Amino acid sequence: MAELAPHHRTLLGRATIGDQLRRHARAQPHKVAFIAYAADGTRTETTYGALDERANRFAHLFTTRGIGRGGRIASMARNSVDVVAAYYGALKIGAAFTGVNPLYRVPEVAHQLTHSRAGLVLAEDAFRDVVAGACPDGVEQLAYGSALEAELARQPADEPVVELDENDVALIVYTSGTEATPKGVLIPHRNYLASTAPAWGWGLQTGPADTWLFVMPFHTIAGLGSMTSLTLMGATLVLPATADPATAVQVIGRERVTVIAQTPTFYIALAAQDAFGAETVGQVRRCMTYGGQIPPHVIDAWSAAAPDVLWGTYWGQSELSQLGTVGFFCTLDDVPGGDPTWIGKPVTHLEIRVVDADDRDAEVGELICRTPSVMLGYLDDPERTAEVFRDGWVRTGDMVRVDAEGNLFFHDRLKDMIKSGGMNVSSQEVERVLYAHPAVERVAVVGLPDPYWSEAVTAFVVVRSGHEPSADELVAHCKAELAVYKVPKAVHLVEELPVDPQGKILKRRLRDGAAV
Repeated sequence: MAELAPHHRTLLGRATIGDQLRRHARAQPHKVAFIAYAADGTRTETTYGALDERANRFAHLFTTRGIGRGGRIASMARNSVDVVAAYYGALKIGAAFTGVNPLYRVPEVAHQLTHSRAGLVLAEDAFRDVVAGACPDGVEQLAYGSALEAELARQPADEPVVELDENDVALIVYTSGTEATPKGVLIPHRNYLASTAPAWGWGLQTGPADTWLFVMPFHTIAGLGSMTSLTLMGATLVLPATADPATAVQVIGRERVTVIAQTPTFYIALAAQDAFGAETVGQVRRCMTYGGQIPPHVIDAWSAAAPDVLWGTYWGQSELSQLGTVGFFCTLDDVPGGDPTWIGKPVTHLEIRVVDADDRDAEVGELICRTPSVMLGYLDDPERTAEVFRDGWVRTGDMVRVDAEGNLFFHDRLKDMIKSGGMNVSSQEVERVLYAHPAVERVAVVGLPDPYWSEAVTAFVVVRSGHEPSADELVAHCKAELAVYKVPKAVHLVEELPVDPQGKILKRRLRDGAAV
């Protein structure tokens, strides 16, 4: 048998994220990968063939700048096709990619660039000054825009010839969630090819016929990870210039979007728009949600506008490369036990246990997991990695209940469990009761320091338009549904709740008194 050339041996049977983009470019070069809107409303389409070519040009550009296998590339920018192409370009040469939160200030950016050991930083023009003030000495900075465009035009469009391995790091995702100190989660290529993308297909019922409204920011696992899974499966992603709800409703209708994935905050805002109705969202078939509970009145509003819509609830973590459990429902009557804390069942690649403090199987306890998509660990943080990887399982830090059919119900983050008067109170349970009150638009429950109770159950409530409940009325509502020790000791009516860029409520800021 003739000896294969080294380049052919490299590509034969290799399974990396960039390889799948190359396959799409060969098999469906004219399929639209992205529909993007600029701030001025300009609409552009990018096919899988064009995306692959642009990623190759980025790959060659990075190589000329001395970045290769094992290198690190950072990007501080809002969602755009160029960020996607740069990401794929980095992965094609064996470099890891990390997205920087556009809301970060200089000290936060400096920490991530230094900790990730980024060798090159890409920045949107609006963030160049921040990056310049944060960039370590000797690290090159490039700006997305016309100058970079000219450089890319001079680069070859062919596939780079690089030795890669599926266990090479592809993403470094900095996750603090609702915690204070960011951790650099190391995610290799194999996670997506072996586990995450198949789980999206089987679990989230995703395929190449889907058109997704995509507003999840690329610096998060929900953004960068979901984009990776969707492009691996050949779907079409719509990138609006802004996540503004009024604009989003119009884009959903114009592009005939069929799938949306966002936090409850986003669905609440969309349903409140004047243009919300059958003409704009009637073709939507699946609404995926995570990071909190959808209020019943929002489900009713969407069902009226899009009668065929199927709600999907899912749970995941960066440490698992995002997707862990999923469940679908049309109305709350379809939810097991009518319990809106339901997060579905594990996807096919995930093994789970629910354990008590002594690691004994329990009905209510911490969710621990095993999966081919587990992270490699936290960058330069062996202590916290060891805390999470224990006895062959990933410790998620999430408290859940499991029923006899294997359904999982989210109770709380371990750190969010409220210790009040010697009793454990689930903030999610109290929130569920408050959401049942017709005047409640959004709610978050935390424990605040108290000399008598240790932690006082405290609710922060955003009121629906047209309603004027008193705090006493909401407390009375809780007393009718909850044991006395679970009833909020105080209810604060607020204009808004602090959220992260995805719309997840930042409970640590409530505990720090940000909304009082």
